[in-house]
Amino acid sequence: MAETESQPVRQLLVVLGDQLNADSALFDGADVARDVVWMAEVAEVAGEATHVWSQQSRIALFFAAMRHFAASRRADGWRVDYRELPADADLDDTESLEQALRRAIERLRPERVVWVQPGEHRLRQSLPGVAEALGVEWEERPDRHFLVEADWFASWAARRKTLRMEHFYREQRRRLDVLMEDGEPVGGQFNFDADNRRHFDARGPGMIDPPRRFRPDRITRSALERVAERFASHPGSGHDALSRFDWPVTPAEAEQALADFIDHRAAGFGAYQDAMWTDEAWLYHSRLSAAMNLKLMSPHHVIRAVEAAYHDGRMPLAAAEGFVRQVLGWREFVRCLYWWAMPELAERNALDAEGRLPSFYWNGRMDDGPTVPMHCLDQAIGQTLSLGYAHHIQRLMVTGLFAQLLGVHPRAVHEWYLAVYVDAVEWVELPNVIGMSQHADGGLMASKPYVASGRYIQRMSNYCRHCCFDPAEAVGERACPFTTLYWNFLDRHRARFARHPRTALQWKHLERIDPERLAAIRQAADDWRRSLGVTGAGDA
Repeated sequence: MAETESQPVRQLLVVLGDQLNADSALFDGADVARDVVWMAEVAEVAGEATHVWSQQSRIALFFAAMRHFAASRRADGWRVDYRELPADADLDDTESLEQALRRAIERLRPERVVWVQPGEHRLRQSLPGVAEALGVEWEERPDRHFLVEADWFASWAARRKTLRMEHFYREQRRRLDVLMEDGEPVGGQFNFDADNRRHFDARGPGMIDPPRRFRPDRITRSALERVAERFASHPGSGHDALSRFDWPVTPAEAEQALADFIDHRAAGFGAYQDAMWTDEAWLYHSRLSAAMNLKLMSPHHVIRAVEAAYHDGRMPLAAAEGFVRQVLGWREFVRCLYWWAMPELAERNALDAEGRLPSFYWNGRMDDGPTVPMHCLDQAIGQTLSLGYAHHIQRLMVTGLFAQLLGVHPRAVHEWYLAVYVDAVEWVELPNVIGMSQHADGGLMASKPYVASGRYIQRMSNYCRHCCFDPAEAVGERACPFTTLYWNFLDRHRARFARHPRTALQWKHLERIDPERLAAIRQAADDWRRSLGVTGAGDA
C-alpha cells in the first residue's frame, strides 16, 4: 500500500522489480528524511507490450521479492511509496510502469527522480521521457551489481574480430583474479569443459539432496494470493505452479540457498551440469540464477563462495571452474553483449525463420488434448510450467533446439522464454535465445548453430527410454521428430553452412543420404510443421 506524506520530497528513488539490492547506487547520498522509495507492481511483469503471458511462478517471484524489499526498506526507516497491483482491476486497464511513475511524480512532486540503469532497453529509453514530460530533473545511475562495465566491453570488443565468450571469460579471470595463482589459472588451464559433459549411466543420478525449499511467509502468501486472483488463466495454472512455489525471495534466503548448494550439490555440478533425467528437475544445479537476477545476492559474493569451496576441498576444480564460467563468463558476457548490440539484436533473424511457436509450449498439451508425445519435450515443458525452471541444457538442447529445427520465428521463441522462466529478465534472456538457442544473430554470439538430432538427447538423458519415438530413425512411424527435423535443417541451410569451417563436417553427412530418402525426410518435416501449427498449408 502506498504511503502518503505531506513533507516535501527531495528525491523519488525508483526501485525496479529486478533491482532489489540495498547496496544499490540508488541509495548513494540519499536521505531517509527527505527521499521516498517508490515501487510499483504492474501487469508488465506478466508480459511486455506484446501481451505475452508470464508463467504464474515468475509473476509471484517478482511480487513476493518486491514486497519483502519494501518491508525491509521501511524497517530501515525509509518512506516507501509502494503500489500493489489491484486485485479486481481489468488486466487491459492496468497501468504500465511509465504511467504509474507519472502518477507518482504528479502526486508526490519530487525535486528529481533517480533510478539505476534498467535491465531492459525499452525501459531505459522510456523512463527519461516520463520525467521530462513533467519538467522534473532525472538521473540514471550505473548498476554496480555487475562485474563488467559497458565501456570496458566496448573497448575489448573493438580490439577483436569476433566476440567469443571464452576470450572474454579468460580476461575476467585475470582481471578479477578468480581461480588464479601467480598470474596463471589454477590447475594449469582455464577450461575444464571436457570434464563437465558426463551423463548418468543406466542407474541414474541416485540420491541427490534437492535444493532447500522456502515456505512462503505472510508477505509471500499475499503475493501468491494476488497472482491467483489476477492471473488465474496464465501458464502454470494447470500445473499447480503457485502451490509449488518455494523460491528464495529475500537476501537471507538467497544466502541459505547458496550454502545449501555448496554443501549438498556443488561437488557434482561440473561433471553432470549437462545431464538430464526423467522427473528430476534439479539434479546438481544451484537454483540461484533467479536470486542473482533480482539482485538478492551479488555475483561477486557467489563467485568467491565457490572459489572458497574449491580451496577448502568441498568442490573439485572442474566443478568450481564450470560454475564460475556460468556466472563470470556467460552471465556477464551476455549482459554486455545485450547493451552493445541492442536494439538491432532483438530484430535479427539470420536464418529467415517465420514459423509459429506450437501451442503446447504454453499449455503442455497438443491441440487434440493429450500431453506432448515427445517425452523430452513433455518433461522440459511440463517442468517449466510447474516450476518456472529448466536447466540450461533443457532450454538450449530440448525446447530451444526443437523450435530452431522447426523454423519458429526467433521473436516468438524469445517471448516464450521471457514469459515462462522465473530467472528471465531481458538482458540475459534475449541474447541467449537470439544468439545461442536460435542462431538468429548470424554468428555474433556463437560461430555455429547448436543443432543436433535426437541422438544427443538420448546420450545425455534417459528420456528416449520412455518415448514412443526412436532417435535413430528419421523417417517412418517411429521416427524421432528431432532427428527428422535435424536432417531437414541441414538440408534447408546447406548453402549457409556447408563450407563453414566449424560445420562443414556436419553438413558433409548430407552427401551420404540417398535423394529419395532425403525427399521423404523433407515431407516428414513438412508434415510435422503443419501438424503442430508452425506453418499453414501453403507455407512449407
